[in-house]
Amino acid sequence: MNEIEYKIHIDDVVRRVETARLKVSEYHIVKIVAISKYSTADEIKKLYNIGQRAFGENKVQDLREKSKELEELPLEWHFVGNLQKNKINNLLDINPALFHALDSLELAQELQKKLKTRDMTLDALMQINSAKEDSKHGFMPEVASEMYQKIKDECPNINLKGVMSIGAHTDNKDEVKKSFETTYEIYKSLEGATICSMGMSGDFELAIECGSNMVRLGSVMFNK
Repeated sequence: MNEIEYKIHIDDVVRRVETARLKVSEYHIVKIVAISKYSTADEIKKLYNIGQRAFGENKVQDLREKSKELEELPLEWHFVGNLQKNKINNLLDINPALFHALDSLELAQELQKKLKTRDMTLDALMQINSAKEDSKHGFMPEVASEMYQKIKDECPNINLKGVMSIGAHTDNKDEVKKSFETTYEIYKSLEGATICSMGMSGDFELAIECGSNMVRLGSVMFNK
């Protein structure tokens, strides 16, 4: 796909985001994070050249390598993967713009210790397992609000900006919608929360219609 074809493809993705956004409100802003885990530095550059700035990786090592390789570009790097405790220092060395998957109190406490030692803060989203699936990480919906406040109180070096969830793993659109609505209701109840990150390549339009203001798009952005 040459640059012109690629731009036409991305324009179509943006149009789909816009259409979904306007169903909510003309004032509803949606940020696209391009998930580049299966993409090369050259492919990231192509997207950069047509205006994309936020990129996400789900492995700390890949994030380190790509951010280093592309350090001359003013990119905003997000870490969207589940973080193992033994990789915390490696992630903090990179200092991403946003960590999307704070999925347990234990991880928050360990992060807080390391952040305090370094005298730094980290912007993060709390992950909610809104569909209550064994295959997914995150806080259960019933305790999410309480745990969000607990992390804010006990982990001052973690700057919680909102929540993230993955839609229900099913072809049943009603179930997927229900999982998004569950996350959005929790998000609305959280004091000071500004980010509700829901929606990936297969379900981002539905997620936006349910209130998402940040989508994580991989295959649809890189045409894979």
